[in-house]
Amino acid sequence: MTGPGHSQSRNPFRTVDLIRKKRDGHEHSREEIEHLVHSYTVGHIPDHQAAAWLMAALVRGLSRAETAHLTHAMLHSGEVLDFSHMAARKVDKHSTGGVGDKTSLILAPLVAAGGLVVPMISGRGLGHTGGTLDKLEAIPGFTVKLSAAQFRQVLEECGCAMISQTEEIVPADRKLYHLRNFTGTVESPPLICASIMSKKLAEGIDALVLDVKTGSGAFMKREDDAVHLAELMVETARRMDVRAVALITNMDQPLGTHIGNALEVQEVLQVLRGAGAADLRTLSLELAAWMFYLGGKARDLGEGRRMAAELIASGAALEKFRHMVRLQGGDAGVVDDHTRLPRAGSTAIISSPRAGYITEIHCEHMGTASVLLGGGRVEPEDDVDPAVGIVLHKKVGDRVEQEEPLCTVHHNSEERLWGARLLIESCYEISDAPPAEVRPLIHRVIKDF
Repeated sequence: MTGPGHSQSRNPFRTVDLIRKKRDGHEHSREEIEHLVHSYTVGHIPDHQAAAWLMAALVRGLSRAETAHLTHAMLHSGEVLDFSHMAARKVDKHSTGGVGDKTSLILAPLVAAGGLVVPMISGRGLGHTGGTLDKLEAIPGFTVKLSAAQFRQVLEECGCAMISQTEEIVPADRKLYHLRNFTGTVESPPLICASIMSKKLAEGIDALVLDVKTGSGAFMKREDDAVHLAELMVETARRMDVRAVALITNMDQPLGTHIGNALEVQEVLQVLRGAGAADLRTLSLELAAWMFYLGGKARDLGEGRRMAAELIASGAALEKFRHMVRLQGGDAGVVDDHTRLPRAGSTAIISSPRAGYITEIHCEHMGTASVLLGGGRVEPEDDVDPAVGIVLHKKVGDRVEQEEPLCTVHHNSEERLWGARLLIESCYEISDAPPAEVRPLIHRVIKDF
C-alpha cells in the first residue's frame, strides 16, 4: 500500500499497531513515540488515528519514561531557541492557571531587573481561567506576536519578553492540543505535562519554577492530582537537564482582588509599586525568590525574597515593565496612568445580603461570571472584552456588614450583567462565625534536588 503513512522507509511502525499497544496497556519505546509525534505533525497520521491513540493514552496512562519521551519528541518537532550567547541564566515560570492569576506579568520584569533573562512564551485564557496573553493585549498596542528574531532582540535589550507561541515552536503541541480539545482528552496528566514542558523547554531555559494550582478555581480540584502533575513536570525537567521546582498553591478563592484583563494589569502595576493585595504580593515574592535561587542570583530563598522586595521598593521592577511594554509596541504611558487602559462603560455594586464573615468564595463560578461579562472565552476563537471584570472588596475570612459592598462589577452590557450578577451573588458563603480554617496560600513544594 502506498501514500502518506504507508511508506515502509518513512514509517517504520504501523500506527494501528501502536494504538493497540497502548490500548492494551503496554509501554511505548522512545522510537515509537517519536514516530507518532513526527508522523502526526507532518500529516502522515490522520486525526482519527491520533485521536484513538490519545484516548488510549488517557485511559491507560503513560509511564514517567513515556511522558519524558513524548515531551522530548514534541519539543523537537520545531525550533528550540538558543540564548546561550547571553551570559545570564535563563529562568521562566509557568502557572497551571486560575482566577485572577496575574503573577507572570509581575515576575517577568521583576526577575529581569535582578539580572536574569526571562524568555516567557505564554497562552490565552480558556474556560473560567484568564490568560497571560489576553492581559498583555489589554495594554493598547502591545503585541505578543513576535518572531524568534524579535523575541531575541527584546530579550537582549531588557532581559524579559512575553510572547505567544510562534509557528516554528512546538508545532506538534498546537496540533495535538487542538485535537485533545475536541476528543475529551485534555485531562490526562501526562499529556498536560508534555504540552506544558515542551513549550517551556523550547525557550532554551536553564531553570523553571512551576505554580501548580489546586482548589475550586483550579483545573485540578484535588491536591493529590496537582501533586501528581507537579511531580511529573519536575521529573520531566530533570530528565531534560533543566532544574525545576513546583509550588502547590491555593486556588479556592481568586488570587488578588482584580479579575478581568485590564483590571488585572492595574493590579500588576499596584504590586510593582509595592501595594496590591497581600496574597498576590506574597506569592509573587515567593515565586521570584525561587527564580533567583535556581538562577544562581540568591544563595537561599530568604535572600531571594529580599532581592525581590528591594527591586520593587527601588522602582527597578516597574521600570523594567515599562521598558518591556515599550519594546513590544505597547503604550508605556499606562504605567503612570492606568486610565489609558480599556475602561468599561458602567459599574454595578453587589452588596452583602447579611452581616457576618466570608467563609467561601466559589472561585470557579467567579471566573465564569467574568467570562459571562465578556472577559474570557469558552471557545478558542471567542472575542474578549479587555475592559470588563470584577473587583473584590472582601475575601475569605473578612467581616462584612449587611449592604456593605462585596465587589464591583465592570461591564459593557446590561444583559451580560444580569447573568453574571446572579452567578456572583451565589459565589459568597456568609456565616456568623469566621471560617475555622483558611487554607494556606502555598501548600507544599515539589523538587528533586
